[in-house]
Amino acid sequence: MTIVGGGLGGLTLARILHLRGIPSTVYELDASSGARDAGGTLGLNEDSGQRALADAGLFEEFRSISRDAGETTRLVDRFGTVHFDLAYEGGAGVRPEVNRGDLRRLLVESLPEGVIRWNARVTSVTRLGGGRTELTMGNGEIVEAEVLVGADGSRSKVRSLLTDAVPLYSGVSFVEDLLSDVDATHREAAKLVGPGSMYAFAEGHGIIAQRNGGGMIRMYFAVQSDENWARRLVDPTDPGGTRQRLLEIFHDFAPGLRALIGKGEGPLVPRPIYALPVGLRWARTAGVTLLGDAAHVMSPFAGQGANLALLDAAELGAALAEHSDVESALTAYETAMFSRAEAAGRASADNLVASFAPDAPQQLVDQARTWMQRKAEATAPPT
Repeated sequence: MTIVGGGLGGLTLARILHLRGIPSTVYELDASSGARDAGGTLGLNEDSGQRALADAGLFEEFRSISRDAGETTRLVDRFGTVHFDLAYEGGAGVRPEVNRGDLRRLLVESLPEGVIRWNARVTSVTRLGGGRTELTMGNGEIVEAEVLVGADGSRSKVRSLLTDAVPLYSGVSFVEDLLSDVDATHREAAKLVGPGSMYAFAEGHGIIAQRNGGGMIRMYFAVQSDENWARRLVDPTDPGGTRQRLLEIFHDFAPGLRALIGKGEGPLVPRPIYALPVGLRWARTAGVTLLGDAAHVMSPFAGQGANLALLDAAELGAALAEHSDVESALTAYETAMFSRAEAAGRASADNLVASFAPDAPQQLVDQARTWMQRKAEATAPPT
């Protein structure tokens, strides 16, 4: 089994295959698990991300590095008025948060030496016939794959074997920033954000801040804009000037929210948001499939990207182990994956629109309250 991409999905698949006695090799562009900032915190759902880690035999290890209080969610308007506040009430976390980098290291350490080929850049992928494919590596090496899984993210090279679809710009861009040691040096920001995530939306603008481990808050300043807005705005040589421009853009947000911009420590990173078409499918192609963002990259406004990647890995690994032939396994996996990815992609697209609507954040508040009511009704004792 050949897996291109050593992100969460590719590593989880390799781990599950290892437990099932199926050898695999993961080709990963990074030089090591700590070669770059892995990104922010993830909330893992019980029926997807947590289930996948249980299938991988890593649930207890995951719980040791996760934060139950991270599921706290706060929705505010541009004036800082709180419209919805889901507070952590203690006990087992329903959707515990974990730092993406910590989870990736856990998965890397769960694999035998040699499964991951680090610093392995795939430059092209070619079909050979009979379900086989050929990978050309950056160092000139040629790798032939009997079964190929593209777990290589939103700009997947493996995807081109299955479909011409590419991610399209969503109409929203982020500028990412960081605050460190917030409980000691940025107490007002720590209080505003809380132990989980805080979302402040107004028409066409948003500030998203999430508590990470180690006393860090990761922030995203979001604007409906053209595709190159964030790249034009961010000047790596002048972070102060970049922040001043952001302060002007968010001039009508409350002082406490604008302070998140002014006190940021960087680095400032432009992040245009892309998504594949909702409901993307492809014809069954012998010996090749996709998982995670390679299959269904979407905006982060449903919080499902990592959960889907982990669940893809769990279901693909189980299908490969339980079916007598590879094509039956891939057919069963893709049938289920297409359906759940379409539902999540639609929710993500709808939430993006709601987040930047003229009445924002009211639509999100209404959704959150409806969810809370249904949850209360589902858990209420029978009368």
